[in-house]
Amino acid sequence: MSNNARPADRTILSQIDGPDDLKRLSPRQLESLAAEIRTELVSTVTQTGGHLASNLGAVELTIALHTVFDSPRDRIVWDVGHQSYVHKLLTGRRESFGTIRQYGGLCGFPVREESPHDAFGAGHASTSISAALGIATARDLQSDDFHVVAVIGDGAMTGGMAFEALNHAGNAATRLIVILNDNQMSIAPNVGALSKALNHLRLDRRYHRMKEDAEHYLSSKPMGNQMLDVAKRLKNSVKGLVIPKMMWEELGFTYMGPVDGHSIPVLLAAMLQAKEYPSKPTLIHVITKKGKGHAPAEADAIRFHGVAPTGAAKGAGPSYTQVFGDTALKIARMDPDVVAITASMADNTGLVTMAREFPKRVFDVGICEEHAVTFAAGLAAQGRKPLVAIYSTFLQRAYDQIIHDVCIQELPVVFALDRAGIVGDDGKTHQGTFDLSFLRTVPNMVVMAPKDENELQHLVYTAIKSGRPSAVRYPRGSGTGVVLDSDLREIPVGKAEVLREGSDVAILAIGFMVAPALEAAGLLQEAGVSACVVNARFVKPLDEELILALAQKPGKLFTVEENTLTGGFGSAVLELLERNRVAGVHVRRLGLPDEFIEHGTQQVLRQKCGLDAVGIATAVLEAFPDSAAKLASAISPRG
Repeated sequence: MSNNARPADRTILSQIDGPDDLKRLSPRQLESLAAEIRTELVSTVTQTGGHLASNLGAVELTIALHTVFDSPRDRIVWDVGHQSYVHKLLTGRRESFGTIRQYGGLCGFPVREESPHDAFGAGHASTSISAALGIATARDLQSDDFHVVAVIGDGAMTGGMAFEALNHAGNAATRLIVILNDNQMSIAPNVGALSKALNHLRLDRRYHRMKEDAEHYLSSKPMGNQMLDVAKRLKNSVKGLVIPKMMWEELGFTYMGPVDGHSIPVLLAAMLQAKEYPSKPTLIHVITKKGKGHAPAEADAIRFHGVAPTGAAKGAGPSYTQVFGDTALKIARMDPDVVAITASMADNTGLVTMAREFPKRVFDVGICEEHAVTFAAGLAAQGRKPLVAIYSTFLQRAYDQIIHDVCIQELPVVFALDRAGIVGDDGKTHQGTFDLSFLRTVPNMVVMAPKDENELQHLVYTAIKSGRPSAVRYPRGSGTGVVLDSDLREIPVGKAEVLREGSDVAILAIGFMVAPALEAAGLLQEAGVSACVVNARFVKPLDEELILALAQKPGKLFTVEENTLTGGFGSAVLELLERNRVAGVHVRRLGLPDEFIEHGTQQVLRQKCGLDAVGIATAVLEAFPDSAAKLASAISPRG
């Protein structure tokens, strides 16, 4: 059965072509629709891959939003946006839902150009309240009257930007609705004082005991149904005793909740009431369960946060993330001064193994990349050796802290940049395609990238031993399958290695691009071109002696990087040649174009950008036109 095929009994979802169709449904039909949507999510996402548990938990919430509000006139702003699959199903994208996260298909996050219902693009956390407040303020300036709703999870609420926006919103007293989707998790369980405050209601024995006593009393009475209003008043009075609502009220918000996030009637009532507040921001506190309705996802919401597509190929070796995590643990055992920091992603960055053995030396700071970096700088200022493990795309959020708090003070903080380069299916917001450029411009920073998972462990060790601000970037996915050395060793900072000798051209490759460069050299050999291949290892400092020698002979240089060409590794090589007044050298830079890279598999995107072996060899042969026909003959059997 194709992704878009639907069993005959799923009649309600098949009739939903837009939010207006929801408004004609009864509450019972809306409940049936929720069940159908969950079936669709499980069926499709297990085929295409993507975010499953977060979407399962937001089904009723999304149905209620589009039933009460009038999108796209009313603006619904999603935080992170990984929970917007249901939103896409209900806003005219049902027929194309089977293409989600596929090359050329729907994006897995809200995208303004994809639909007028996507009021604001997202992919990173803690942005929704700021964006929604900006939209609401613009509405007021133009004397319009539509509603603006920000939907933010309790994980994203740990980010400082969310509180900056709350502070502004409360002071501005602008009509705005914030829905706090509280499932006690972001990707992993939340940390921090705010999370504890939000959990206060669930954990307070007074509330649960009084609630149970009231329910038992009413159920024993023949007129229990008529006493529903009394029960509601009792419930509200109990909530008032134990909910930390004062915080929201002090910020200038009207607080509503907590609300059962899986009860459509309750959600509808809360949202309708929130619409009536004319000139004050409102916060609706909604309690949901991540993975709701799919037993495996409910039992293990972390593993089912993101699922791989059916039939996804596994690499030859362990993942780079796993190798980094094992290396961090090994180094921590060797050196008691080594500590690690993660921004709410201990599992996804590989630090969970170190956290189990050294719980007091691994710090999960929540979704707070800026704080994570400055916190690490403080640790380093007191003689600790911090490893900061953050996805490349998320480290962008802490650029000022890298400059101001780490590099100006030359503090020995090591940044482990997971998911560097082309990430794939998550698309524009998650591609780690800028780190070589934005890091190499910072004084005192060492920037390096391993050719494989074995070299990764040695470069992490080298970074720790160097005592300098350092960044090690490595890709998403499995390694090449090389044998891992049992002992860690330092690699001289700024030293590259020649992996293959050649007399006609030199290919200088960095990181993951070394493997396709070697394969390209084999293709070039078949075409009659002798290619030297260099594993550059370091973008900063460069191996200047080796590069200048190769500029003299063979005199044709090709740089290859999985990073934007603007300001990247190739630019560093050109700058080196310019500083040394080297003339007459043929230089060609291969890398990513000056644009945001769409979603699709890593393989497809690398091929599209000319960063596979055939693409590299083809580019090199443009300097050897007489050999082009031979290359075509060499690659034709490979398809």
